[in-house]
Amino acid sequence: MLVLGIVFLPWALFSSRGARLACKSFCVWTRFTARWMVGLRTEVRGPVPQGEVLIAAKHQSFLDIILIFGAVPAGKFIMKHELLYTPVIGQYARRIGCVPVARGKRGAAIARMLSDVKKGAAEPGQLIIYPQGTRVAPGVKQGYKVGAALLYEQTGQPCVPAATNVGLFWPRKGILRKPGLAVVEFLPAIEPGLGRETLLIRLETEIEAASNALMREAGFEP
Repeated sequence: MLVLGIVFLPWALFSSRGARLACKSFCVWTRFTARWMVGLRTEVRGPVPQGEVLIAAKHQSFLDIILIFGAVPAGKFIMKHELLYTPVIGQYARRIGCVPVARGKRGAAIARMLSDVKKGAAEPGQLIIYPQGTRVAPGVKQGYKVGAALLYEQTGQPCVPAATNVGLFWPRKGILRKPGLAVVEFLPAIEPGLGRETLLIRLETEIEAASNALMREAGFEP
């Protein structure tokens, strides 16, 4: 990451396209080396979202970020504000249009998030949010937060749920990586027009069911 960040820096400083290419190059390199070094294969299933859509994804580890961003044409994340101060990641996140959200006071954080998204509405792309708000280990239950539903209303865009099993092979903590097949699966889009409660129920039902199926496929019983 550091090497690619330095190599692409002159281009990335003056062009968001350069920053995006740097990030996509890192995604390709990570998938290649994971397979080569530890036998960790990766796969993206389902129709890859195009155009301006909201992607609501299951988040188990850094690997699902890599798979989703590497697959979509112009992804940008709703991300923790603290990550802006992370070397390389923070600088490039700004350049590709990620939206930082400060934690603590939920109402203020959501208002800022909606404002930032609205300001960036002129830049087409796929806005990626993790509805549970954090990485959740396989088999652990955690509720879905209202932020995804508010963005769905604010943007008026279709919402594409995304399921995964990557946490079985690339844990949320530690450096151990396991061989196997890590999958991110894009599910059928949910068209605009649903109420908040209805959307959140659909997201949780569909994402959890599909993620559990992927984990069972890999030999893990949620």
